[in-house]
This record gives sequence, structure tokens and C-alpha cells, in this order.
Amino acid sequence: MDAIMLLVDFILHVDRYLEAFVTNYGNWVYALLFLIIFVETGVVVMPFLPGDSLLFVVGALCGVGLMDYSLSIALLLTAAVLGNQSNYTIGRYIGPRVFQWEQSRFFNKRAFEQAHAFYEKYGGITIVLARFMPFLRTFAPFVAGVAQMTRSKFTFYDVTGGALWVGGIITAGYFFGSIPWVKENLDKIIWAMILIPGVLVLAGAWKARRNAAVGAGS
Repeated sequence: MDAIMLLVDFILHVDRYLEAFVTNYGNWVYALLFLIIFVETGVVVMPFLPGDSLLFVVGALCGVGLMDYSLSIALLLTAAVLGNQSNYTIGRYIGPRVFQWEQSRFFNKRAFEQAHAFYEKYGGITIVLARFMPFLRTFAPFVAGVAQMTRSKFTFYDVTGGALWVGGIITAGYFFGSIPWVKENLDKIIWAMILIPGVLVLAGAWKARRNAAVGAGS
């Protein structure tokens, strides 16, 4: 329980933790940030790390001169791209074995075939948009690998989405993070960055399930 409370406190007050780390350990902050972004995007069991808020705070620290703007974008973009590639590779390694399984209570082969068809048609935009959605950005590259999306196509959208995500949020933090109102309400902004995309994902999943049910009943 203490560990969970500490994680929640870190997510909601990541600005204080990160500023303290920069003050005490200097450039080691870049290694820490690289690791966090890589793990969040590259390890499918770690979807709860504070990617969006972390990038925003990094931008704010760049804006006040505590971190380097260009280095932060280059390093964290690399971490985001490599993380997705790792996640995709894990899914692609598992995928061929999964598709050989027979239908059972633990595996729905038809669902995996639908996922493959979906990623062939909409995989690119899914990879890009998932970057901005907590939890979904961790699972999207894994599912793309399982669904056997081609590596070249995945890499193109991986880099594109990563550049928009890392560059966009760090830049937003750089220009707006030092505004007094933003600093005073950062915890609320962080909650919004977590909850709003989550609600959109749940609403989309509910709508898709409802449409599927209607289609099956007709």
C-alpha cells in the first residue's frame, strides 16, 4: 500500500520530484528519464508510469534552464521509439505461436484474426494516436506485433507518433509550464492528462462493442 501511495504521489507531484533530482544529481536525470520512457513504452506490464506529465514537466524545466531542450527531445524520442520497437518485437515473437493455437476458452483465434485485419487497415493511425493515451500506448505496439503488422510500416508510424508525442508535449511544457496558473494547478492538469484520454478509450471500446452486438443481432 505504501508503494502504491508513493507512486501516486510521484505521478501527481512529478515536478517536485524531478526538480529535486536535477538539483541533487545533475545530468543523471537524463538517464533516469530515458529509463522511465523506455520502460513505459517498451514493457507491456508497465503501463502506469507517468509519460505525458513527465514530458510536460521536462519541458517546463527546460524552460527555466534546468535542463537542455534539444537534448531532452532527442534522448526521450530515442527512448520512446526503442521502447515501442521492443514492445512490438515481443508481440511479433509471441504472435506466430499464438496464431497456431487452437480455439479454446483461453484463446479466441477469431479475435486475433480481426486484430490482424484491423492493424492492416488502421494500424498506422492507431500507433500515432495511442502515443497520447496512457495505457493504450503501452499495449498498441505489442498488439501490432502480435497482429503481424509489417516492421517497416510500424517503424514509420512509431517514429512519427513518437516525434509528435515527445516533441509536442515537451514543447508545450517549455512554453506554458512556467505560467503561475499552470504551476498552481499542475496536479489537476496531470489528472486531466490521465483521465480524459482514458474516458475516450473506454467510450470508443463501448461503442465498438455495441456496434458489434448490433451487427451480430441483425
